[in-house]
Amino acid sequence: MLDTGIILQERYQLQQRLGRTAVGHQTWLAVDLESQEQVTLKMLAFSPEMHWEELKLFEREAQVLQALNHPRIPRYLNSFETSSGFCLVQEYKNAPSLAERRSFTPEQIQQIAVSVLEILVYLQKRTPPLIHRDIKPDNILVDKQLNAYLIDFGFARIRGGEMALSSVAAGTVGFMPPEEQFGRSLTEASDLYS
Repeated sequence: MLDTGIILQERYQLQQRLGRTAVGHQTWLAVDLESQEQVTLKMLAFSPEMHWEELKLFEREAQVLQALNHPRIPRYLNSFETSSGFCLVQEYKNAPSLAERRSFTPEQIQQIAVSVLEILVYLQKRTPPLIHRDIKPDNILVDKQLNAYLIDFGFARIRGGEMALSSVAAGTVGFMPPEEQFGRSLTEASDLYS
């Protein structure tokens, strides 16, 4: 288990934990000692409970993020291996997730929804389109100006020609579209369902 103040790669000093922590997964606010900027550091720790699929998702997220350039998708900055696992470094956005309890007016909800839709339009207009596959409150950050940011691209799929059928459903029950649950082809509408 890591503590605040620890420096990884002689560059990233851990400040505080962010979000929910799962076994083998931690997200930290850190300071990049080279740039003095705050960054988000996602960690995947080696453990007996770790499945290879988790490593594949982690690697996929790094690969997908490197290809994206949108102001409301935190930028990929770096990734590296440590003695205890892997780390992914992204631009830090000072915005809590929608999973945190807050109240919004109907007009604010509309503004947040439009903000999320703008990100999805960007992903869908890429060639080939990108399907996020895990749109849920935990993966949407909203700042004080009601700008939404989309995070966690580990389940993302690139839609080329015939969208590859998933052999395994991915996403979160309750937010997963029916086509994902029943092994059908995903479309741009799949993220809209979520």
